[in-house]
Amino acid sequence: MILSFHPCFVADKNIICAGRSPDADDLAAIKAADAVILPQGCYKSLYEMARGNCANVFPDYDAKFNYPGKIGQIKLFQKKAVAYPKTETFSSTETYFYHYGEFSGQFPFDLPFVFKFDWGGEGETVYLIKSLEEFQSVLRKAAIYESTGQAGFLLQKYIPSQNRTLRVVVIDRKLISYWRVQKSAEAFCSNLSKGAVIDFDSDPDLQEAAVTSVREFCGKTGINLAGFDIIFSSEAKIIKPLFLEINYFFGRKGLGGSEKYYELLIPEIRAWIKSL
Repeated sequence: MILSFHPCFVADKNIICAGRSPDADDLAAIKAADAVILPQGCYKSLYEMARGNCANVFPDYDAKFNYPGKIGQIKLFQKKAVAYPKTETFSSTETYFYHYGEFSGQFPFDLPFVFKFDWGGEGETVYLIKSLEEFQSVLRKAAIYESTGQAGFLLQKYIPSQNRTLRVVVIDRKLISYWRVQKSAEAFCSNLSKGAVIDFDSDPDLQEAAVTSVREFCGKTGINLAGFDIIFSSEAKIIKPLFLEINYFFGRKGLGGSEKYYELLIPEIRAWIKSL
């Protein structure tokens, strides 16, 4: 019996768990299932219930929940020995001040460098730091977040990239890549929500290198549904893909919209079930 909690995938038994915690009926259904299909944005409680009581669960979110947030992703990149921009992580502003002094002007990297909060997407919590004043401002913002219980950030070496990053979308066996190019010289992030445009065709050799790296990484981690952000340095002598982030709930514009996304997702889920 195939059990689906995904509202867009019809299986032998379908349950909607959105907006509530999983209960005893959900547990019983999971235990009776041969495979469980979960929604892309499922909560940790539902995932752990499914993973702990059924041998076959899609998608595989072990990495998502075992290495949470952007700091967790850096730890995962380190563990799996993939290339990524030089990074230092901090659990709080206090931790940063302990190492570098309070507003001292000492930085882990030369200016400019990148500041990322441990959470957030679409570039909303990412900043290009070009001066001490900008860094002081974002650290004050971090302190405010900490007072509400949200803590953690990372500092990352700035990688010049001709204002573009590569998105590699993984939908089980299918990998799709495209550039996100920021046309505005004033803008930093190459997110589509920030005005970037899509380019499917440029530098197919770099796209192939990134897809190969992502496929190998997924083979090591089990990740089978995610959008990877990859950057290439425009100044490096040896050009190689650098992992930036993993987006487990990613935008679909580059795939042609939600309808096209489900046209890709549903056959991949069916093929995954058939392979069991």
